[in-house]
Amino acid sequence: MDTLSNVRRSVLAGAPIAAALLILTTAPTAATAQAAGPSPVAGPASAPVTHPDDDHLGSTIRAHEPSTSSPQAVTPNTAVPAAAGQPLGMDVSNYQGTVGWASAVANGAQFVYIKATEGTGFLDGQFGNNYTGSYDAGLIRGAYHFALPDRSSGAVQANYFVDHGGGWSADGRTLPPMLDIEYNPYGPTCYGMSGPQMSSWIRDFSNTVQARTGRYPTTYSTANWWNTCTGSNATFGGTNPLFIACYCNSPGSMPAGWEFHTIWQYNDHGIFPGDQDIFNGSIDQLRTFAGVSQTTIPCTAVVGAIGVKYAALGGCNSFLGKPISTELPAQG
Repeated sequence: MDTLSNVRRSVLAGAPIAAALLILTTAPTAATAQAAGPSPVAGPASAPVTHPDDDHLGSTIRAHEPSTSSPQAVTPNTAVPAAAGQPLGMDVSNYQGTVGWASAVANGAQFVYIKATEGTGFLDGQFGNNYTGSYDAGLIRGAYHFALPDRSSGAVQANYFVDHGGGWSADGRTLPPMLDIEYNPYGPTCYGMSGPQMSSWIRDFSNTVQARTGRYPTTYSTANWWNTCTGSNATFGGTNPLFIACYCNSPGSMPAGWEFHTIWQYNDHGIFPGDQDIFNGSIDQLRTFAGVSQTTIPCTAVVGAIGVKYAALGGCNSFLGKPISTELPAQG
Protein backbone atom coordinates (compact mmCIF):
# COMPACT_ATOMS: atom_id res chain seq x y z
CA MET A 1 0.00 0.00 0.00
CA ASP A 2 1.54 3.36 -1.01
CA THR A 3 2.01 6.32 1.32
CA LEU A 4 -0.98 8.19 -0.11
CA SER A 5 -3.25 5.26 0.56
CA ASN A 6 -1.92 5.03 4.09
CA VAL A 7 -2.70 8.69 4.78
CA ARG A 8 -6.17 8.59 3.20
CA ARG A 9 -7.16 5.32 4.83
CA SER A 10 -5.94 6.51 8.23
CA VAL A 11 -8.10 9.59 7.86
CA LEU A 12 -11.16 7.60 6.82
CA ALA A 13 -10.94 4.86 9.38
CA GLY A 14 -8.82 6.06 12.26
CA ALA A 15 -6.59 3.10 11.53
CA PRO A 16 -4.98 1.79 14.71
CA ILE A 17 -2.24 0.10 12.69
CA ALA A 18 -0.40 3.37 12.02
CA ALA A 19 2.16 4.91 14.34
CA ALA A 20 0.57 8.32 13.88
CA LEU A 21 -2.22 9.79 11.84
CA LEU A 22 -3.11 13.18 10.49
CA ILE A 23 -6.79 14.11 10.71
CA LEU A 24 -7.85 15.86 7.52
CA THR A 25 -11.14 17.01 6.10
CA THR A 26 -13.02 14.20 4.39
CA ALA A 27 -14.64 15.99 1.48
CA PRO A 28 -12.33 15.32 -1.49
CA THR A 29 -12.96 17.32 -4.63
CA ALA A 30 -14.41 15.83 -7.77
CA ALA A 31 -10.87 15.37 -9.03
CA THR A 32 -10.48 12.28 -6.89
CA ALA A 33 -13.78 10.64 -7.76
CA GLN A 34 -13.22 7.60 -9.92
CA ALA A 35 -15.52 8.30 -12.81
CA ALA A 36 -17.45 5.31 -14.04
CA GLY A 37 -20.31 7.03 -15.83
CA PRO A 38 -23.96 6.31 -15.26
CA SER A 39 -24.38 2.87 -13.73
CA PRO A 40 -26.28 0.30 -15.75
CA VAL A 41 -29.39 -1.35 -14.43
CA ALA A 42 -29.51 -5.09 -15.05
CA GLY A 43 -32.97 -5.36 -16.55
CA PRO A 44 -36.31 -5.92 -14.83
CA ALA A 45 -36.50 -6.42 -11.09
CA SER A 46 -36.17 -10.09 -10.20
CA ALA A 47 -39.25 -10.16 -7.98
CA PRO A 48 -41.59 -7.79 -6.14
CA VAL A 49 -40.23 -6.27 -2.96
CA THR A 50 -42.48 -8.20 -0.59
CA HIS A 51 -40.70 -8.04 2.78
CA PRO A 52 -38.70 -4.80 3.14
CA ASP A 53 -39.29 -4.78 6.90
CA ASP A 54 -37.28 -8.02 7.07
CA ASP A 55 -34.39 -6.65 4.99
CA HIS A 56 -31.81 -5.26 7.35
CA LEU A 57 -28.05 -5.10 7.80
CA GLY A 58 -26.86 -8.71 7.51
CA SER A 59 -30.30 -10.28 7.14
CA THR A 60 -29.10 -12.46 4.24
CA ILE A 61 -25.72 -13.55 5.60
CA ARG A 62 -26.36 -16.69 7.64
CA ALA A 63 -28.29 -18.23 4.76
CA HIS A 64 -25.41 -17.68 2.32
CA GLU A 65 -22.22 -18.11 4.30
CA PRO A 66 -22.13 -21.51 6.00
CA SER A 67 -18.97 -20.67 7.91
CA THR A 68 -20.98 -18.14 9.94
CA SER A 69 -24.24 -20.09 10.07
CA SER A 70 -23.95 -21.15 13.69
CA PRO A 71 -25.75 -18.78 16.06
CA GLN A 72 -23.04 -19.38 18.66
CA ALA A 73 -20.19 -18.20 16.44
CA VAL A 74 -19.38 -15.79 19.24
CA THR A 75 -20.93 -15.94 22.69
CA PRO A 76 -23.89 -13.59 23.11
CA ASN A 77 -23.60 -10.99 25.87
CA THR A 78 -19.82 -11.23 25.79
CA ALA A 79 -17.70 -8.69 23.93
CA VAL A 80 -15.46 -10.22 21.28
CA PRO A 81 -11.70 -10.01 21.83
CA ALA A 82 -10.69 -6.44 21.08
CA ALA A 83 -8.09 -3.87 21.95
CA ALA A 84 -8.89 -2.02 25.15
CA GLY A 85 -11.16 0.93 24.59
CA GLN A 86 -12.65 -0.08 21.25
CA PRO A 87 -16.24 1.27 21.23
CA LEU A 88 -19.10 -1.21 21.00
CA GLY A 89 -22.25 -0.53 19.04
CA MET A 90 -25.16 -2.01 17.13
CA ASP A 91 -27.35 -1.58 14.06
CA VAL A 92 -31.14 -1.58 14.07
CA SER A 93 -34.18 -1.20 11.85
CA ASN A 94 -37.94 -1.62 12.02
CA TYR A 95 -37.21 -5.35 12.28
CA GLN A 96 -36.22 -4.87 15.94
CA GLY A 97 -39.37 -2.94 16.80
CA THR A 98 -39.10 -0.42 19.63
CA VAL A 99 -35.54 -0.08 20.91
CA GLY A 100 -34.74 0.60 24.57
CA TRP A 101 -32.00 3.16 24.09
CA ALA A 102 -31.32 3.85 27.75
CA SER A 103 -30.81 0.14 28.37
CA ALA A 104 -28.47 -0.17 25.37
CA VAL A 105 -26.33 2.71 26.64
CA ALA A 106 -26.30 1.23 30.15
CA ASN A 107 -24.95 -1.98 28.63
CA GLY A 108 -22.11 -0.13 26.93
CA ALA A 109 -23.34 0.88 23.46
CA GLN A 110 -21.63 3.97 22.06
CA PHE A 111 -22.75 4.06 18.42
CA VAL A 112 -25.47 2.77 16.11
CA TYR A 113 -26.31 2.57 12.41
CA ILE A 114 -30.04 2.81 11.62
CA LYS A 115 -31.88 1.72 8.49
CA ALA A 116 -33.48 4.63 6.66
CA THR A 117 -34.40 3.41 3.17
CA GLU A 118 -34.47 0.49 0.73
CA GLY A 119 -34.46 0.75 -3.05
CA THR A 120 -36.51 3.81 -4.00
CA GLY A 121 -39.87 3.01 -2.45
CA PHE A 122 -39.40 2.06 1.18
CA LEU A 123 -38.88 4.22 4.24
CA ASP A 124 -38.17 2.33 7.44
CA GLY A 125 -41.10 2.83 9.79
CA GLN A 126 -38.91 3.18 12.88
CA PHE A 127 -36.22 5.40 11.38
CA GLY A 128 -37.43 8.68 12.88
CA ASN A 129 -37.91 7.21 16.34
CA ASN A 130 -34.57 5.40 16.21
CA TYR A 131 -32.59 8.35 14.87
CA THR A 132 -33.98 10.75 17.47
CA GLY A 133 -34.02 8.27 20.34
CA SER A 134 -30.42 7.19 19.85
CA TYR A 135 -29.22 10.79 19.68
CA ASP A 136 -31.12 11.76 22.81
CA ALA A 137 -29.55 8.79 24.61
CA GLY A 138 -26.07 10.07 23.75
CA LEU A 139 -25.12 7.62 20.99
CA ILE A 140 -23.15 8.52 17.88
CA ARG A 141 -25.51 7.46 15.10
CA GLY A 142 -25.79 7.25 11.34
CA ALA A 143 -28.22 6.08 8.66
CA TYR A 144 -27.94 3.28 6.12
CA HIS A 145 -29.57 2.31 2.84
CA PHE A 146 -30.42 -1.29 1.88
CA ALA A 147 -29.41 -1.51 -1.77
CA LEU A 148 -31.48 -3.15 -4.49
CA PRO A 149 -29.15 -2.58 -7.46
CA ASP A 150 -31.42 -4.24 -10.03
CA ARG A 151 -34.27 -1.78 -9.46
CA SER A 152 -32.73 1.58 -10.39
CA SER A 153 -29.37 3.29 -10.82
CA GLY A 154 -26.96 3.96 -8.02
CA ALA A 155 -27.50 7.72 -8.31
CA VAL A 156 -31.29 7.38 -8.08
CA GLN A 157 -31.08 5.28 -4.92
CA ALA A 158 -28.41 7.53 -3.41
CA ASN A 159 -30.57 10.61 -3.92
CA TYR A 160 -33.58 8.83 -2.44
CA PHE A 161 -31.49 7.86 0.57
CA VAL A 162 -30.03 11.32 1.17
CA ASP A 163 -33.47 12.91 0.72
CA HIS A 164 -34.95 10.59 3.36
CA GLY A 165 -32.50 10.56 6.25
CA GLY A 166 -29.13 9.73 4.72
CA GLY A 167 -27.52 13.10 5.27
CA TRP A 168 -24.46 14.00 7.30
CA SER A 169 -23.30 16.91 9.46
CA ALA A 170 -19.91 17.56 11.04
CA ASP A 171 -21.20 17.54 14.60
CA GLY A 172 -19.20 14.62 15.96
CA ARG A 173 -22.45 12.72 16.54
CA THR A 174 -23.35 11.72 12.98
CA LEU A 175 -21.65 8.78 11.26
CA PRO A 176 -21.09 8.91 7.49
CA PRO A 177 -24.04 7.65 5.40
CA MET A 178 -23.76 3.92 4.76
CA LEU A 179 -24.51 1.59 1.85
CA ASP A 180 -25.69 -1.90 2.81
CA ILE A 181 -24.76 -4.05 -0.19
CA GLU A 182 -25.26 -7.79 0.40
CA TYR A 183 -26.93 -10.94 -0.92
CA ASN A 184 -30.11 -10.35 -2.91
CA PRO A 185 -33.13 -11.24 -0.73
CA TYR A 186 -35.36 -11.45 -3.83
CA GLY A 187 -33.38 -13.40 -6.41
CA PRO A 188 -29.88 -14.10 -7.79
CA THR A 189 -27.03 -13.40 -5.39
CA CYS A 190 -25.53 -10.62 -7.53
CA TYR A 191 -28.87 -9.20 -8.69
CA GLY A 192 -28.26 -10.49 -12.22
CA MET A 193 -25.37 -8.07 -12.69
CA SER A 194 -21.81 -8.66 -13.82
CA GLY A 195 -18.81 -7.59 -11.76
CA PRO A 196 -18.22 -4.42 -13.83
CA GLN A 197 -21.92 -3.55 -13.75
CA MET A 198 -22.09 -3.96 -9.98
CA SER A 199 -18.91 -1.97 -9.47
CA SER A 200 -20.28 0.81 -11.66
CA TRP A 201 -23.55 0.84 -9.70
CA ILE A 202 -21.72 1.11 -6.37
CA ARG A 203 -19.44 3.85 -7.73
CA ASP A 204 -22.50 5.76 -8.97
CA PHE A 205 -24.12 5.51 -5.53
CA SER A 206 -20.89 6.41 -3.76
CA ASN A 207 -20.07 9.44 -5.87
CA THR A 208 -23.62 10.76 -5.56
CA VAL A 209 -23.58 10.48 -1.77
CA GLN A 210 -20.18 12.20 -1.65
CA ALA A 211 -21.40 15.02 -3.89
CA ARG A 212 -24.53 15.48 -1.76
CA THR A 213 -23.02 15.15 1.73
CA GLY A 214 -19.27 15.68 1.49
CA ARG A 215 -18.61 12.13 2.74
CA TYR A 216 -18.03 8.92 0.83
CA PRO A 217 -20.40 6.32 2.23
CA THR A 218 -19.27 3.60 4.57
CA THR A 219 -19.65 0.30 2.70
CA TYR A 220 -21.16 -2.71 4.47
CA SER A 221 -20.61 -6.15 2.98
CA THR A 222 -18.82 -9.47 3.38
CA ALA A 223 -15.58 -10.48 1.69
CA ASN A 224 -17.36 -13.32 -0.12
CA TRP A 225 -20.19 -11.22 -1.52
CA TRP A 226 -17.91 -8.36 -2.50
CA ASN A 227 -15.31 -10.45 -4.28
CA THR A 228 -17.97 -12.57 -6.00
CA CYS A 229 -20.28 -9.80 -7.14
CA THR A 230 -17.82 -7.00 -7.98
CA GLY A 231 -15.20 -9.30 -9.47
CA SER A 232 -12.86 -8.43 -6.58
CA ASN A 233 -12.94 -4.73 -7.44
CA ALA A 234 -10.16 -3.08 -5.44
CA THR A 235 -10.84 0.59 -6.20
CA PHE A 236 -13.06 1.52 -3.23
CA GLY A 237 -10.69 0.95 -0.32
CA GLY A 238 -9.06 4.37 -0.60
CA THR A 239 -12.32 6.31 -0.30
CA ASN A 240 -14.99 4.22 1.39
CA PRO A 241 -14.66 3.05 5.01
CA LEU A 242 -15.39 -0.66 5.37
CA PHE A 243 -18.07 -2.11 7.66
CA ILE A 244 -17.36 -5.83 7.43
CA ALA A 245 -19.69 -8.61 8.49
CA CYS A 246 -18.32 -11.86 9.87
CA TYR A 247 -20.11 -13.69 12.68
CA CYS A 248 -16.95 -15.20 14.00
CA ASN A 249 -14.13 -14.54 16.44
CA SER A 250 -12.14 -12.30 14.11
CA PRO A 251 -13.07 -10.12 11.14
CA GLY A 252 -11.45 -12.58 8.76
CA SER A 253 -10.15 -11.72 5.30
CA MET A 254 -10.85 -8.26 3.95
CA PRO A 255 -12.66 -7.73 0.64
CA ALA A 256 -10.49 -6.73 -2.31
CA GLY A 257 -9.22 -3.18 -1.94
CA TRP A 258 -9.27 -2.92 1.85
CA GLU A 259 -6.44 -3.81 4.19
CA PHE A 260 -8.40 -3.19 7.38
CA HIS A 261 -11.97 -2.60 8.50
CA THR A 262 -13.48 0.42 10.23
CA ILE A 263 -16.42 -1.38 11.87
CA TRP A 264 -17.01 -5.10 12.35
CA GLN A 265 -20.46 -6.67 12.71
CA TYR A 266 -19.48 -9.72 14.70
CA ASN A 267 -22.89 -11.20 15.56
CA ASP A 268 -26.56 -10.79 14.77
CA HIS A 269 -27.67 -11.11 18.40
CA GLY A 270 -26.24 -10.33 21.80
CA ILE A 271 -26.40 -7.81 24.61
CA PHE A 272 -27.68 -4.97 22.40
CA PRO A 273 -30.86 -4.85 20.32
CA GLY A 274 -30.16 -5.78 16.70
CA ASP A 275 -26.72 -6.74 15.46
CA GLN A 276 -23.52 -6.43 17.48
CA ASP A 277 -20.77 -4.13 16.18
CA ILE A 278 -17.33 -2.91 17.22
CA PHE A 279 -15.33 0.09 16.00
CA ASN A 280 -11.71 -0.50 15.01
CA GLY A 281 -10.15 2.29 17.04
CA SER A 282 -10.63 4.46 20.11
CA ILE A 283 -13.64 6.54 21.13
CA ASP A 284 -11.71 9.67 20.09
CA GLN A 285 -11.14 8.17 16.66
CA LEU A 286 -14.83 7.26 16.45
CA ARG A 287 -15.75 10.88 17.17
CA THR A 288 -13.27 12.03 14.54
CA PHE A 289 -14.70 9.51 12.08
CA ALA A 290 -18.14 10.95 12.78
CA GLY A 291 -16.72 14.37 12.00
CA VAL A 292 -16.03 16.52 15.01
CA SER A 293 -16.48 20.16 14.11
CA GLN A 294 -13.09 21.80 14.53
CA THR A 295 -11.51 25.01 13.30
CA THR A 296 -9.01 24.31 10.58
CA ILE A 297 -5.38 25.00 11.40
CA PRO A 298 -2.67 26.45 9.15
CA CYS A 299 -1.44 24.06 6.50
CA THR A 300 2.10 24.74 7.68
CA ALA A 301 1.24 23.03 10.99
CA VAL A 302 1.48 19.69 9.20
CA VAL A 303 5.10 18.68 9.72
CA GLY A 304 7.43 15.70 9.59
CA ALA A 305 7.16 12.88 7.06
CA ILE A 306 3.40 13.34 6.81
CA GLY A 307 3.91 17.06 6.19
CA VAL A 308 6.40 16.36 3.39
CA LYS A 309 3.95 14.03 1.66
CA TYR A 310 1.07 16.42 2.27
CA ALA A 311 2.99 19.29 0.68
CA ALA A 312 4.06 17.13 -2.26
CA LEU A 313 0.42 16.34 -2.99
CA GLY A 314 -0.52 20.00 -3.03
CA GLY A 315 -1.21 20.67 0.65
CA CYS A 316 -4.33 22.72 1.31
CA ASN A 317 -5.02 22.95 -2.42
CA SER A 318 -5.02 19.20 -2.93
CA PHE A 319 -7.86 16.71 -2.72
CA LEU A 320 -6.84 16.10 0.91
CA GLY A 321 -8.19 19.50 1.88
CA LYS A 322 -7.29 21.50 4.98
CA PRO A 323 -6.13 19.79 8.17
CA ILE A 324 -8.32 20.04 11.26
CA SER A 325 -5.62 18.96 13.70
CA THR A 326 -1.94 18.17 14.00
CA GLU A 327 -0.73 14.56 14.14
CA LEU A 328 -2.41 12.43 16.77
CA PRO A 329 -1.15 9.19 18.35
CA ALA A 330 -2.88 6.11 17.01
CA GLN A 331 -3.76 3.27 19.35
CA GLY A 332 -1.28 0.41 19.03
